[in-house]
Amino acid sequence: QASAGSPSPVPADKMPAPLLLAALLSPAALLPRAAAPAGNALPAQRRARLPSMAAGGAADAADDEKLAKALKAMTGFANSYCKNTGTTYCSDPSIPAVVIKGLAEHKVVLGAPLCPCRHYEDKAAEAKDGYWNCPCVPMRERHECHCMLFLTEENEFAGDSQKLSVEEVESHTESMGSVL
Repeated sequence: QASAGSPSPVPADKMPAPLLLAALLSPAALLPRAAAPAGNALPAQRRARLPSMAAGGAADAADDEKLAKALKAMTGFANSYCKNTGTTYCSDPSIPAVVIKGLAEHKVVLGAPLCPCRHYEDKAAEAKDGYWNCPCVPMRERHECHCMLFLTEENEFAGDSQKLSVEEVESHTESMGSVL
């Protein structure tokens, strides 16, 4: 039970998709910065499934370089897409930052920017199919972004910004784990 001064937990089925994604990647991402553990640690069972993380050394450096390149590309893409479609980012910049990082990681791992806010039985097959690759079909056809990355002015969470820097994305996601 939450104390009078602390927020009560939000049930997963009521949590916006990007926050749920952050919680799944790293529960510490939802903690205040001071309470979050240092580093980009993942639980041991997840590290064991990721050969490049388990190997360490050169593989980590190569993954870091690939992720940095993908993060720059996805941030640039998202900024351009906002401008070209007249959409904006969420008023809370951590939301688009988490989504952009997830898209960049999927670009590195799967070769396509598969929506990071959905559950897939087979991510590789979904990425190949393309329906949920960003911008997904619902976004392209109806301006409906499940991730809250691209918001229309009617959306109550829409902010004024159409631009995030790579540094802002990194700052908002530094305490998150990584799939790499």
